[in-house]
Amino acid sequence: MTYIFDDPANFKNQVIDGFAAAYARYVERVPNAAGFVRSNGPIAGKVSLVVGGGSGHYPSYAGIVGRGFADGCVMGDVFTSPSTEQIYRISKAANGGAGVLLSFGNYAGDRLNFAAAQERLIAEGIDTKIVYVTDDIASAKPDEKDLRRGIAGTFAVYKCGGAAADAGKSLEEVARIMQLANDRTYSFGVAFEGCTFPGQKEPLFHVEPGRMEFGLGIHGEPGVKSTDWMPAKDLAKNLVDAILAERPADNSKRAAVILNGLGATKYEELFLLYSHVSVLLEAEGITVVLPEIGELVTSLDMAGCSLSVMWLDPTLEELWSSPADTASFRRGNVAPSKAPHKRIEAAAGTTSTEPILASEHSHRAAVVAREALIAMEKVLVSNEDHLGKLDAIAGDGDHGVGMVRGIHAAVAEAKANTGGVGHVMVAAGNAFGDRAGGTSGILWGIFISAIGNALGNTEKVDAEKLYGALELATETLVNKSKAKLGDKTMLDTLLPFIDSLDEELGNGKNMAEAWKHASEIAQKCADATAALSPKIGRARPLAERSVGTPDPGAVSMALIIKVVGDVISKADCGSQSVKVN
Repeated sequence: MTYIFDDPANFKNQVIDGFAAAYARYVERVPNAAGFVRSNGPIAGKVSLVVGGGSGHYPSYAGIVGRGFADGCVMGDVFTSPSTEQIYRISKAANGGAGVLLSFGNYAGDRLNFAAAQERLIAEGIDTKIVYVTDDIASAKPDEKDLRRGIAGTFAVYKCGGAAADAGKSLEEVARIMQLANDRTYSFGVAFEGCTFPGQKEPLFHVEPGRMEFGLGIHGEPGVKSTDWMPAKDLAKNLVDAILAERPADNSKRAAVILNGLGATKYEELFLLYSHVSVLLEAEGITVVLPEIGELVTSLDMAGCSLSVMWLDPTLEELWSSPADTASFRRGNVAPSKAPHKRIEAAAGTTSTEPILASEHSHRAAVVAREALIAMEKVLVSNEDHLGKLDAIAGDGDHGVGMVRGIHAAVAEAKANTGGVGHVMVAAGNAFGDRAGGTSGILWGIFISAIGNALGNTEKVDAEKLYGALELATETLVNKSKAKLGDKTMLDTLLPFIDSLDEELGNGKNMAEAWKHASEIAQKCADATAALSPKIGRARPLAERSVGTPDPGAVSMALIIKVVGDVISKADCGSQSVKVN
């Protein structure tokens, strides 16, 4: 378990404080952002590589910021994707004028947040590309490589990308090289015991004594196959055989190899295991180039390890072998940069202090919106542990804490905002997404903000206006999430709710009556997700474990619909009827 902490909710920020104090020679903290850029950066005219993801994986990501490696990193809360706003601020600070390459492990929350940040950067004229890493062979079949998650192989892909950027290659060429590195990198892991969040007494999952789990994830996701304990020689063969089964068609004979410890497995154990791995690879005629044994991409205090192999061509071998100098990784002698240093200040934030004109109707609706957000806060806080336990069945267990972080920020922003309902809801949505992070964070942020944009700040919010805003926000959420009915997500609650609300309003019921009936449908649909198998997200690789347990996102959606309905029933629009179909 994690023994050293103060307030678990502030764990990441204190880690960042300590790292900044210890390694100012390598990194500079970005104001108003959770992350770093190089202490000598950004370099004018050079492509900037920005990597990131949730905290808890050191030396990823802060430990690899430096010459020959990453130009910046952005860190979310433990095992939680950083928000769009945080990614945007770090990328702005890291940009030297030649473009930004964003790279991260392939997880739903990271995909959504990094893509949204990319849109903002491009809109400001900053050329930005994305390469996400998909090295974990246990998380999807070979013909579904785009669905695979990123684990320790991210280190090799980032190393090649950072070296290419420092060599002065163009943004297009750096992206091409990193995609090539990703396509030729394969990883497979094993866990002996799960990891424990700061402040928690129990790990996210247990491995039975005398057993081990293959196919673990770096966010505490349990493995996909459980077996009896085996000697190191047999363990090495299992790891190597799995990797070699997907050896590229060109039958490459040279490889970069990483044997990665996950946090609680000692270096001596890793060296012992590598003694067998190296023999097995040599027997296959494979020359290992500069192997790395140790902790490179960890998972808090998880006991376990993973084997990663990047099959080399001449370009990748040169980049893998090139010098680097960071807080956690040093190779060769890095020549000082001759390019001029170009400090670019980070964005201070997006919340506007300009007063926005709003009608009296909109101000009254804003009062109801604040009450609805406060009701959301109460129900999420009271169900935080329950939602976390549901999420831990096949995910990383952070749904409850993430939703609570988000709604606390949203309520605080709504209370501080004196504008109309549109302004209040948009500000609350932005705050929710920024603080919650992860998949649920960005999706709820999008949903709340979309409702606010649809309601605006001038028109009266009657039943018809409210329904239209909900319908439009739902459509926005569907388009952004790429999920559909039956994928075992929050949409399995929201879509039936909207359909039922439409039907009941169309039958002449007022908003309060229609909402009450639709809320009951939403709860039934949330419960029914227990029978579904997840099609997307972190739970997908462990689909069979999820069956029998309702989706936490669907459950939290139903809880929120219920309490918001209680607020709506007391508002003016609650007694109004409208034909919507």
